[in-house]
Amino acid sequence: MPRPILATIDTHALADNLGAVSEFARATLPGVFVWAVIKARGYGHGIEAAVRGFAQADGLALLDFDEAVQCRTLGWRKPILLLEGFFEPADLALVQAYELAIVVHCAEQLDMLESATLGRPVDAWVKLNSGMHRLGFQPAEYRRQYARALALQAGGCLGQVGKMTHFARADDDPGTTRAQLDCFRSITQGLPGPVSVCNSAATLTAGLSRTLGDGPQAVRPGVCLYGASPFPAKTAAELHLRPAMTLASVLISTHRMQAGDGLGYGHAYRAPHDMRVGIVACGYADGYPRHAPTGTPVQVAGVRTRLLGTVSMDMLAVDLEPVPQAGPGAPVVLWGEGGPSVNEVAAASATIGYELLTALAPRVPRRILPAVGSG
Repeated sequence: MPRPILATIDTHALADNLGAVSEFARATLPGVFVWAVIKARGYGHGIEAAVRGFAQADGLALLDFDEAVQCRTLGWRKPILLLEGFFEPADLALVQAYELAIVVHCAEQLDMLESATLGRPVDAWVKLNSGMHRLGFQPAEYRRQYARALALQAGGCLGQVGKMTHFARADDDPGTTRAQLDCFRSITQGLPGPVSVCNSAATLTAGLSRTLGDGPQAVRPGVCLYGASPFPAKTAAELHLRPAMTLASVLISTHRMQAGDGLGYGHAYRAPHDMRVGIVACGYADGYPRHAPTGTPVQVAGVRTRLLGTVSMDMLAVDLEPVPQAGPGAPVVLWGEGGPSVNEVAAASATIGYELLTALAPRVPRRILPAVGSG
């Protein structure tokens, strides 16, 4: 039989989360365009599941041409946005063939567009570096570069041209976000075109997008659509979000340790008394964080318990003292429905839920629910 580990992807949960996030955004800004961000294989959930779960999104946003092509192959006909744009002139043929929209964040991309002969206009979002200091034109050069984009629009190379930025601390620092908003408003004042500034945290911050005025706006929610909270101090449940990924396994062995026995590599955990432990078929080669410490929450046979010792490549150990009845074959939920949230596991491991979801290893089988053809 196959190794007993499985990631279950619930497309109904994806759809429900999209509905909840869209409803929240549109309560503040009716008519807002919702890009569902599905980069990194749909945050580890898979492109097929994302396309199915986000069928009601206005558009999909991602990075990789291969994933964009897969979306089209799966039947997606609405807009697709390449969040890093294109990288060389040859890419524009794919942009054309698959009707993709692009983010323009550097002068070199505009140079390539000015030299290109395109068969149809391409929609573009011109990105401002308002303080993230990652991608985007510097404030002093933004209006000049935006004028180049408008000239390309007038010449028939570009279609819709919009203004975009990205927040660095919308999840935890309103002051920094206000400063970025002030920068964006100041630099883009009077420029035509729609606006897109809101990531997951900003989308779920009441009234933030309203401060940009009443023009056409688009939001770009990501991790929240998968049932993980973008905020360090607010849970997914508080945001009415459901986990879309459940990583589950079983106990493959149980045994007793005597007081003083060391467990696993490095004997990072020593039994303080005689106790019972279980071994789970899941390790860091499956995407579970190796640096997860003793005490990280795990659900065994419906009971919350804890990780013990160092996570191995293929296995990890759990405390069975709270679950005396559990034996080999007992179900284990590492994160997701019926277990700890991915945010809880991430917090215990000094990382973020984004990393755990996207790090799920290819060797872990995935089951998409509902199955194709079911209701």
